[in-house]
Amino acid sequence: MKEIEISKKIGRELLDEDVLPLAAKALGCKPQMVGEWRVVRRSVDARKEPLYRYRVAVVRKGEDFEEYVTEPYLDVASAEPVLIVGAGPAGMFAALKLLTRGYKPVILERGKDVHARKFDIARLSREGLVDTDSNYCFGEGGAGTFSDGKLFTRSSKRGDIREVLHQLVQFGADPDILVSAHPHIGSDKLPQIVENIRKCIVGHGGEYHFGCRVEDIVRKADGSYELKAPCGSFSARKVILACGHSARDIYRLFVSRGWAVEAKGFALGVRVEHPQWLINKIQYHGKWQPFMPTAEYAFVTQIEGRGVFSFCMCPGGILVPSSTEPGELVLNGMSNSARNSKWANAGVVVSVEPEDLPHYQKYGPLSSLEFQRDVERSMFDFSSSFKAPAQRMMDFCRRVPSANLPASSYHPGTVPAPLHELLPENISLRLKYAFPYVGNKLMHGYYTNEALLLGVESRTSSPVRLPRDPQTLEHVDLPGLYPCGEGAGYSGGIVSSALDGIRCAEQV
Repeated sequence: MKEIEISKKIGRELLDEDVLPLAAKALGCKPQMVGEWRVVRRSVDARKEPLYRYRVAVVRKGEDFEEYVTEPYLDVASAEPVLIVGAGPAGMFAALKLLTRGYKPVILERGKDVHARKFDIARLSREGLVDTDSNYCFGEGGAGTFSDGKLFTRSSKRGDIREVLHQLVQFGADPDILVSAHPHIGSDKLPQIVENIRKCIVGHGGEYHFGCRVEDIVRKADGSYELKAPCGSFSARKVILACGHSARDIYRLFVSRGWAVEAKGFALGVRVEHPQWLINKIQYHGKWQPFMPTAEYAFVTQIEGRGVFSFCMCPGGILVPSSTEPGELVLNGMSNSARNSKWANAGVVVSVEPEDLPHYQKYGPLSSLEFQRDVERSMFDFSSSFKAPAQRMMDFCRRVPSANLPASSYHPGTVPAPLHELLPENISLRLKYAFPYVGNKLMHGYYTNEALLLGVESRTSSPVRLPRDPQTLEHVDLPGLYPCGEGAGYSGGIVSSALDGIRCAEQV
């Protein structure tokens, strides 16, 4: 087998006549001796004429491709149980891996199943009512279920990304995710995929328990664990703790028990919303056509020794409230599979390290968490509701109020606010310099008063790490308990979290 590179105008189909001459040259044979070919990678190149760049695998006639085969799931109804706290990507893929190894996954999820969860999300957006266990962060599928389902990751060293992508396709995702350079599923399609995963786990003897928030973890004399929740008590020798990046109660439980917890750097900033037509124009240099993929963007720069970068970019998306407690305001973005709304949004955030927060050191390992929480509360206090404090981009950088605000996809609404004052100074000043830099150097047209900044984007990753042994992946104080995924501070995003779940299950 050989791989070749081919470029083709977007909208033009890749044909045999494009592939065969190049394939024959690569294989060292005549075109009529070329057998099958298949696209293994596709990316957009819009630097000049918008093109698809294809990486194509080819074989000679009589040769076959090596197919990727997922491992079979075993019947584990009578097998040894392993408790999994959390039904997000880390928890789900840990459970699937356990099925292949003959262990019974017992998933304890504080939220509701993925379909019931939609009603709580709707009440949060429409009525401002927060269910602290069922929201955009908590519930079956985790935070990524209602955040576009982006599957791009640089975590190839953590495991075989194909294991995650092929299983997602097996459970209903479009096979296109196997070849797209920036694959995504969409918040309209992920719920059914998540439900299909649950049906597989339960069908092979695993268990799900919803409305089952873990309130206490007890290590018994024999080294096994008892997890106590409103839905009952559960015991097992092994526990995979995949609680998600917003499980503040779990972090406080660890601190109260004297188990090791570390403050961790994270990132905080704003959601930035542009008209999608403008991002299309910028990224395609005015050559975008309706048949082309909706444009997205990503950037990273350094301002005064800290990273400033885009995060969770949602082309053709909408903004949503991601609060997990009353009295705090957090925003996130999502988009459906078609990515066809009028807006583009992304987090633009500044790296925050524990040493940047001298006034919070009194909170010890929860210093970054308490800082995060205070900023979220200040945003809610300003509007006294889930209306988002907002400011036009150029007004923010000029440090002047916005006399009026453009339309926004954010359903609860916006309220004019001096975000340059509401945000902590170390965040505000770096953003002030970052936006003009991006507009002048990286994306001409990005720096505009047509762009709206909304506060606050603060759930980029966990502000806490639960330290674990680098070889066994067990918590340093708790043999047999495996901190896992975003909530433990070891991943970010669907795929890297899924890979970490697989690694922890393999250690079990």
